[in-house]
Amino acid sequence: MSKVIVSNLMTVDGFVAGPGGDVMSLPFDDSFSTHNLGLLLDAGTLLYGATTYAGMRDYWPAVAEDDSQPEVERAIARRSAEIDKLVVSDSLTGDDTGPWAETTTILRRDEAHERIAELRRDGKDDILTFGSITLVNDLLAAGLVDEMQVLVGAGVLLDGVPAFSQPPAQAFTLVDARKLRGSNTALLRYAFED
Repeated sequence: MSKVIVSNLMTVDGFVAGPGGDVMSLPFDDSFSTHNLGLLLDAGTLLYGATTYAGMRDYWPAVAEDDSQPEVERAIARRSAEIDKLVVSDSLTGDDTGPWAETTTILRRDEAHERIAELRRDGKDDILTFGSITLVNDLLAAGLVDEMQVLVGAGVLLDGVPAFSQPPAQAFTLVDARKLRGSNTALLRYAFED
């Protein structure tokens, strides 16, 4: 059985992006990349919505070959290229997968819940999603998330994209809370009860 794990950075006031969806306004630090690399290495599949997928697809391939980038970023780029990716989208096609064509499958929205439930039931490796807040809220409402890792960064935006747009179908149970090493970022890990 596989778990669906969500990992998202948000500000203290609960935003996962700034005005206009600007994720670069979030309080990133080195611990964020180190944490995400660990999750990537343990997962078997990345799950994205169309917007986040396009951003990742356009950003990471160049980082893998850029010697000026920190090794943790290059490792994320390499793993992102090789890992299987599922993208929930009614607008993207195979032509939109670019350098990740061989490792990307596009799921239409009307088939996503059934396919993700099947992967949770029959899979052996975890399914990981970063960003993709519209998809995350949909999966939470459908009861298809097993673990949520909320990284709370030391920043306040006062406006932007909120982490939650609808209530989840299941109750949150806190299973871990700690400060990431060498960071002002807190990790809150939640499991979901039926």
